[in-house]
Amino acid sequence: MREEMAQREEAELRRSHQKPRSPKGWGLLLVLWYLAFYKPVITEGHLRRKNIEFIFIRFSAWQYAGCDKLWAGLVTTLCDSIRHHFGALPLSVYHVMGTRPLFASGFSQKEWVLKKGTCLKLWGMLFVLAAGLSILLVALLVPGIKEHHALKVVGSAVTSLSGSSLVLGALSVLKNLLVSEKQKIERLTNSERFASQLGFMSKVRNEVEALVDFLAFMEVFERRRLRVVLEITSLDICYPEKVAGVLNAMNTLLSDANTPFIFILAVDPSVIVPCLEQTGCMKGLADNGYLYLNRTVTLPFSIPEMGARSRLQYLEAAVQTREDLMYRIITSNVERRRAKCQGVPAVPSRREADAEAVRCIHEAFRCLHDGDDALARYLPANGAHVRRIVNTIPITLRLLLHRAGAPDTHSPRAAAAWVVLADQWPCRLSWALQCLEDAWQSQPAPDFGTRSLWSIFQENVGELSALRQPLHNVLSLDEDPELFQTFLACDFPFTARDARAFLGVTVNLDHSIRHKMGLLRGLDRLQ
Repeated sequence: MREEMAQREEAELRRSHQKPRSPKGWGLLLVLWYLAFYKPVITEGHLRRKNIEFIFIRFSAWQYAGCDKLWAGLVTTLCDSIRHHFGALPLSVYHVMGTRPLFASGFSQKEWVLKKGTCLKLWGMLFVLAAGLSILLVALLVPGIKEHHALKVVGSAVTSLSGSSLVLGALSVLKNLLVSEKQKIERLTNSERFASQLGFMSKVRNEVEALVDFLAFMEVFERRRLRVVLEITSLDICYPEKVAGVLNAMNTLLSDANTPFIFILAVDPSVIVPCLEQTGCMKGLADNGYLYLNRTVTLPFSIPEMGARSRLQYLEAAVQTREDLMYRIITSNVERRRAKCQGVPAVPSRREADAEAVRCIHEAFRCLHDGDDALARYLPANGAHVRRIVNTIPITLRLLLHRAGAPDTHSPRAAAAWVVLADQWPCRLSWALQCLEDAWQSQPAPDFGTRSLWSIFQENVGELSALRQPLHNVLSLDEDPELFQTFLACDFPFTARDARAFLGVTVNLDHSIRHKMGLLRGLDRLQ
């Protein structure tokens, strides 16, 4: 994501010749000036900007597992991180004087509009303050008028009233500067009336909406898109009720179509799903945690089984964490900085690989859009599933291209068909893959790799039928069984060798389902 951010920044600078601004140093004075006297306007030029900045926030659920409301910890972490990133002063001034961005009318490229009402009020208060001070000074200093107490009273009253408005504004900024959004939410959650406090969620929602509007303001000021990336970890070692609370908070933050948040949820589904099924949030979803996750996650990425090379890399990374071997990390950092300073170019084939990946992705999407192609008939009617497929196909193709010889072996159409298969029939595909894995481990015949995946599934479908009770929730994820047969037997007859090749790059299939099937199959054979 950081590499993508840097590449987009360079491309946007070449296109528009406008450098992004920062609210640091002299930029702080500039952003305060705009906050006080200007309204931001979202123009067509701003919408065309492709440069983006990711604000990374790490949320470890275990650190907040002891509090009553874990989701409140998520919201306070979000508020506190944004406050630290941009600074407390701009956010405090925005709470008092800032305005949410407006959309431009027509094709106007003017990104800032003067707040005429604010300027008139300010000049009016300054004029009244100057007039009051003048009257007071005349009443105090001019001989012959000192004895007139009426002028002193009028001057004092006018000066006090006009000056108090300015003082109140300054005090409001000071209050927001001293009391952060995190402290406000913590104060609400610590209240004794928390359980019965009316409008509590509304207050939290207002704080989050203020942050979203502030981010939209800073997008126009910095001349780039802003996205807050929240990495949620350690959720699978918390209590079930708190797991459901965090997921509900995620859905609440993502409920707005233009929300600037991206959630990276790093969890073990085999642990999360039973937690969800124990809570009351599953009412209306047939008590199926898998359905809940499918409706929450828009880009599933199940990490495939670790290969031999990855195991060695992981071992090397683990060894490098030893304090007596830390010099290896320092040396690699020095070499990286030296290569950057000397202008060492990137890998020569990077651009060619990206171009090939884009070509394959376009070809795969063309097959999905082609009404005459058999693949288009298997697209789901559910919009969330379509979005998952569209998000997963580019990743799968890039992983295939990363493997040596893969582009010549499997076409983009076949890769797209495999993604659709994993999305539409995760249970039946996982069963076929588990049976395939067990067969490979028992040293099958040399021509086993040419057998169709459908024939392997047919041979073992009786075992799956016997295990339908413990696999009830997983089986309910599958679509029409007859379409599954048509898909594998007629339109896309994947072989065992194809399945083994695609398994290493299958990211939209929950591998915990296959592991559970392997365990149940082993126990059933023991009986």
